[in-house]
Amino acid sequence: MKAFIFCGLIVLSSLCSIFAQEKVKEVIFVPYTVEDGDTIACMNLPQVDITAALTFKSKKEKEKYDKLKRDVKKVYPYAILASVKLNEYNAQLATMKTEIERDVYMKKAEKELKKQFAEDLKKLTLKQGRLLIKLVDRETGSTSYSLVKDLRGSLSAFMWQTVAIMFNSTLKKEYDAKGDDKMIEVIIRQIENGDV
Repeated sequence: MKAFIFCGLIVLSSLCSIFAQEKVKEVIFVPYTVEDGDTIACMNLPQVDITAALTFKSKKEKEKYDKLKRDVKKVYPYAILASVKLNEYNAQLATMKTEIERDVYMKKAEKELKKQFAEDLKKLTLKQGRLLIKLVDRETGSTSYSLVKDLRGSLSAFMWQTVAIMFNSTLKKEYDAKGDDKMIEVIIRQIENGDV
């Protein structure tokens, strides 16, 4: 009987060690510090956004949010692309020595952008266009007016600003994540986290 119990304990302990080994997939070494005799691991953890579930006072408010979410999802990729392209252009322009070289490059870039995106951008509603102006400011850190002025000159910026004013808008609109654009920021965080 003792032999049976002893064999059972050996089998049980070997099974436990097998299951314990399966749980440990890899060993991770992390930096640590020792304070008052305690060893404390020091690791950088990814940022986690915790937001409360959205509640709406009325059906109309929910519909307004849904439309805003739809519009942000449509124009946000263009704002990200604007930031990427701006970085590309700035890197190229930094290597150019003369103003003529810069102008030729920018005209060529403008022509390529129009060819690639003009039809899609023409399909945007006025509200989506205004939203895009704000999101370009969010992604690039500069208003659309400043970008046009820096890349194409004051005359071009003035002309496009005049066109924007005719449509009751402005290229000088800045993004305000903690104020008027708080709900847009919530939607963007949801998009970035893959929740939308």
